[in-house]
Amino acid sequence: MQEKEKLIELKDLQITFGTGKKKFVAVDHVNFDIYKGETFALVGESGSGKTTIGRAITRINPVSAGEILFKGRRISGKISKELDLEVIKKCQMIFQDPQASLNERAKVDYIISEGLINHHLYKDEKDRYNKVQNALREVGLLPEFASRFPHEFSGGQRQRIGIARALIMEPEFVVADEPISALDVSIRAQVLNLLNELKKTKGLTYLFIAHDLSVVRFISDRIAVIHKGRIVELAEAEELFLHPLHPYTKALLSAVPIPDPEREKNKELIVYDPSIHDYSVDQPVWEEILPGHFVYGNQKELEGYRREIEK
Repeated sequence: MQEKEKLIELKDLQITFGTGKKKFVAVDHVNFDIYKGETFALVGESGSGKTTIGRAITRINPVSAGEILFKGRRISGKISKELDLEVIKKCQMIFQDPQASLNERAKVDYIISEGLINHHLYKDEKDRYNKVQNALREVGLLPEFASRFPHEFSGGQRQRIGIARALIMEPEFVVADEPISALDVSIRAQVLNLLNELKKTKGLTYLFIAHDLSVVRFISDRIAVIHKGRIVELAEAEELFLHPLHPYTKALLSAVPIPDPEREKNKELIVYDPSIHDYSVDQPVWEEILPGHFVYGNQKELEGYRREIEK
């Protein structure tokens, strides 16, 4: 099997906010790679540090320790102007709330082409206009929507405008930060299908951030589960659903609704209690317990997980 090309690498990443007594560690010792062409999902509850990681990769949040590599080059901390411009073009972000992330006073035409304008990525006015029209068509919107304002659209259409704004830069890597959580359930599938379709046609790589495991199951190649700034488990999507090991992963999975009312009524809801871990003497490590399946735990817990797998 050929070695997969690593597009993004996170090495011992730490992100903190505030200083002194008010210092808060939002992300702690996070390590993972995202391979070219895959959809890598990062799942956890609100405040677990998912968006913070996504924003650090796109250079919105500064990194306090560790490093982020894009195509083998460090993009965290101080970098050259050329590399900074390349990251802006090649790593784009789709934001969670389409209402808050679009400028209400600007027309769609300007919103979508803002990146092109800022970085002079078009030949002339006609070229810019054509690029906007194409971007709108690609996300399933009519080209004449360019002359309207964001408030004239529904939530799903606004999110499509947000996707078009990211795609017009011709990125290789897209951070999709809970792109469907603010949308109606009926529209979610459309946006997910659109993201999948664009991934195939444009050869994109996604970091898909979500708090709902059932959403990421069908679109992700691999899933990492994050709790309070630490990755506690990482595996291929189906493997994680079939053999969840960490108690927090099990708790997240138990919260996923089952479409069968009878089974839903009888299922056991697991509540995660962090106090079950005793890390006072036996320190936890990040261990590959099966090929491609990593879990965070101390030696005693890892032995328990191994026994669980054998069963």
